[in-house]
Amino acid sequence: MTALLEAVDVRKCYGTFTALDGVTLAIPAGQFVSIVGPNGAGKTTLVNVLTGLLAPSGGTVRFKGQDVSGVGPVRLAQLGMARAFQLVNVFPGLTVGETIAVAVVARLGRGARLFGSLAGDREVWDAVASVAELFGLGASLGRPARTLPQGDKKLLDVASAFALQPEVILLDEPTSGVSTADKHRVMEVLVQAAARMGVKSIIQVEHDMDIVFGYSDRIVALHQGRVLADGPPASLQANDEVMATVVGRARA
Repeated sequence: MTALLEAVDVRKCYGTFTALDGVTLAIPAGQFVSIVGPNGAGKTTLVNVLTGLLAPSGGTVRFKGQDVSGVGPVRLAQLGMARAFQLVNVFPGLTVGETIAVAVVARLGRGARLFGSLAGDREVWDAVASVAELFGLGASLGRPARTLPQGDKKLLDVASAFALQPEVILLDEPTSGVSTADKHRVMEVLVQAAARMGVKSIIQVEHDMDIVFGYSDRIVALHQGRVLADGPPASLQANDEVMATVVGRARA
């Protein structure tokens, strides 16, 4: 099966500390992949390397067969891979519609224009409205993004990444800070939106194991910068040693 995204013997070192130590994985189209592991396992470093924020100290990252090691998230978005960032925190003064428009404007190559000059740009605002509806935010377009409930803030972060129309999307803790009751709502909306928008693969870092086991086709467990296990949820659940390492205890 051809990989959309591939890491080959990826290493990342900070001085004498090795955060990633020979990580190799290949992610084809059609998979929802969760990256899990205890604190300090290398999860965030791996996502930062996969999304071009960090250049690996060794090894290669390929997207659709092209070496993208360290190219940065802007170039990766142009190639078809996007990462959800917490834009509500980055642009706290923007409305819901303007927050999504940041991504739409970037995708359409109109980043040099101010929102005021985009007021009559039907293509931008039609795209904003379409994405907002998919995520249940259509009635909140004019609302200051910072005033949304936490679950909707998370959906807005994800919606902004989806507005880039990626083939592959990476999500860093998409349900963190969200109430237990809202976690599954966020995930259901996310998965349905991905299917409707033609997203080929989703990769998430997530610590909530109920979410991980409930939505993943595949789980990659990291420990001390290395791949400890890589397989379907059932295979990890059946491995007491892996479960003890990942969640701190063996599952009954």
